Amino acid sequence: MKLNAKPSLVLACALSLPAGMAVAQAPAPAAAASTPAARYAAESQALSARYQSDLRLCNTEADAAGRMQCKRDAKVQYDQGLADAAARRNAALAAAKAPAATTTTTTTATTRAATVCADCGTVTAVSREERQGQASPVGAIAGGLVGGMLGNQIGEGSGKDIATIAGAAGGVYAGREVEKRINARTVWVVKVRFGDGSAGSYEFAQDPGFRTGDAVKKAGNSVSRS
Repeated sequence: MKLNAKPSLVLACALSLPAGMAVAQAPAPAAAASTPAARYAAESQALSARYQSDLRLCNTEADAAGRMQCKRDAKVQYDQGLADAAARRNAALAAAKAPAATTTTTTTATTRAATVCADCGTVTAVSREERQGQASPVGAIAGGLVGGMLGNQIGEGSGKDIATIAGAAGGVYAGREVEKRINARTVWVVKVRFGDGSAGSYEFAQDPGFRTGDAVKKAGNSVSRS
């Protein structure tokens, strides 16, 4: 008794097997493909070889209707295999691009933050300096009176008058200088370099506690810690 397996039954069994394991064994995709595109090309080649093998199998069907149905089934399997391979390729490409996108986003956010903080800067120097006080008319008048009185006690006649005038003039100068010294003050000068390259110098009546390298930002006509 001779047994003949119908091609449609053989094809159905072949289509139910995993990709690359049809009855006419197609070459498996290259395992060492290094890129998503290369892996997709290898899978497509294997699927195409399997599809051609299935078509040859379908041509052995006895009737036209059976051949057509067999070829339709083979085409469905081929198209589904290509779609799955493309999905794997696209997923791999997206995963490969993700780190670059993250880096770009981080760089953009950093640049935006630097732009927003245009008033931020760094202390480049801190020094303590003496500032002379301002002389007022009161000091000059008082000095002139004292100087005139002292000059009036020197000499006689016109000489006394000259001494009085000289004493008054000297008293004005001395009074102004004394008042400047009395009103002298100590200030702390803080120099800052800003992110846009500009620089500023700020005076404080008391030690602000800044040190070279401190991060600061503009606060009105002065600066404060960031």
